[in-house]
Amino acid sequence: MKETGLKPSASYPAAEVLAMARTWPRERLWELAHEVTLAYTPKVFDFCAIVSARQGKCSENCKWCAQSAHYRTGCETYGWVGTEKCVAAARAAEANGVSRIGIVTSGRGQTDRQIEEICAAVAAMRKEARPHVCASLGLVTREQLKKLKVAGLERIHCNIETSPRRFGELCTTHTFAEKLATLKAAKELGFQICSGGIIGMGETDEDLVAFAETLKAIAPDSIPVNILHPIKGTPLGESARLGIDRILTAIAILRLVNPYTPLRFAGGRRDLTDDEARRCIYVGMSAGIAGPLLTTPGADYDDDRALAREAGYDTRPDWD
Repeated sequence: MKETGLKPSASYPAAEVLAMARTWPRERLWELAHEVTLAYTPKVFDFCAIVSARQGKCSENCKWCAQSAHYRTGCETYGWVGTEKCVAAARAAEANGVSRIGIVTSGRGQTDRQIEEICAAVAAMRKEARPHVCASLGLVTREQLKKLKVAGLERIHCNIETSPRRFGELCTTHTFAEKLATLKAAKELGFQICSGGIIGMGETDEDLVAFAETLKAIAPDSIPVNILHPIKGTPLGESARLGIDRILTAIAILRLVNPYTPLRFAGGRRDLTDDEARRCIYVGMSAGIAGPLLTTPGADYDDDRALAREAGYDTRPDWD
């Protein structure tokens, strides 16, 4: 790629980014995002892992999701796995040099009893292993968040998934506003925030820019970037997978609008070759999820760690 001839900026208005995406040669857009990454993004490539603590039978109708009870996908289903399994996952994350471990549960939200179970697991994980503890629990109330805070949870994950315009076309059982309310309450209570979404669900350049701008307003500590892995049985199951050029363009848009925030490889990473992943890191990806995911395979710790180091990132866990 060639230099753009422009000085990278930490602030590109949405209209300017959209104009770039529409009119610039793709390589020029990618190169500018690379320059912004070099100038403003921390040179630490941290890894997180997850434990799928309750899976399937979800009441929500998100069109991308294998866990929705509205679709027949063959997804494995099980209830709460218990504190012991969560602690084992935290210890495994520590052994793999991972900075944080997330408890992930299916469903719209949590009952108060389920929150008590999760709080017990969080406290045990913090006691028994060094990785920071986060959770992805759907729509969580302020009172539930307070209990999680007392238990020692540090970060809340809640993806906004896509642009505000597109969300209602992809899910009708909960709203974009409800997601924003969960994130707002969590931030007000002092949690770190992890929020991103999925690319490859039919979004336009305008949607990508609106998605990036909404994330900028949320100001998350991490932006996971999932690449749609179409699951047979879901409404998006017959979608074509994104080509690498479109993936790089989406990453560039996210990076130009969010120059300081880690963009995290998430679902769909295993569909990329190592060379494609290397190009994604060049343009702006700067963190990762590794190990087993939910209903799709995750990336290998050592492969992505090597790619990150090759690109000049420090990959040591931040609990060292």
